[in-house]
Amino acid sequence: MVSQKVKIRNATGLHLRPAGLLCEIAMKYGSKVTFKTNDNYEANAKSVLSVLGACVKSGEEIELLCEGADEKEALDDLVSSIEEGLGE
Repeated sequence: MVSQKVKIRNATGLHLRPAGLLCEIAMKYGSKVTFKTNDNYEANAKSVLSVLGACVKSGEEIELLCEGADEKEALDDLVSSIEEGLGE
C-alpha cells in the first residue's frame, strides 16, 4: 500500500465536476483507491457519492491510499491531477 497527502486546490473543493474526474481517474486502475479527510472520513475514490459525501473544501488536505498491483501509478496520476486542479 502507498499513500500521500495532497491539498485540494479547487476554489470550490470537491464538488460534482472535480469529484467525477477524480473517480474517472481512479477507475482506470485495478488498485483499491480511497482517501481520508482530516476528520478521518474514509471515502472510496471510485464512487462519486462517496467522494461527494466527504465534503472536502478548498484548502483541505486529504490522504490518498492506493493498494494493488498498479498502486504507485494510480497514486502518481491522482496526486498530479489533484495538484493541477482536476480540470478547473
